[in-house]
Amino acid sequence: MTQKKYKIGYTTGVFDMFHIGHLNILRRAKEQCDYLIVGVTTDALCFSRKQKYPIIAENERAEIVSAIKYVDKVVPQKDMDKISAAKDQGADVVFVGSDWKGSPSWVKYEEELKKIGVDVVYLSHTDGISSTILRGKLQQ
Repeated sequence: MTQKKYKIGYTTGVFDMFHIGHLNILRRAKEQCDYLIVGVTTDALCFSRKQKYPIIAENERAEIVSAIKYVDKVVPQKDMDKISAAKDQGADVVFVGSDWKGSPSWVKYEEELKKIGVDVVYLSHTDGISSTILRGKLQQ
């Protein structure tokens, strides 16, 4: 078995209407770490950020994500504090979608995470699929 670059990886997401893009992110993250922890966004946090609730309830989304073979542990994501989450989970890397690269919030997260020895790895986004696209199709 080859040594992976990182010991403990952490990533987050709403994971509403689980689709191939979600699976791709989890697979790519797990390829780079021994142990993958996934924060599933709570319904309350999702509403506070997007002014809409997920279609699938948080306990069901967490159960779906925990059943994925690439995921070692699921925790609720109750806030956007990536620094505390990385510390609390003992992560040495945080994975995030490449669509966030260069954004003001993630430039700041990178600086703060680096201070505590945590890398940020951007994973490529799967084009043509998202929960927003699926929601739109359902409304048609």
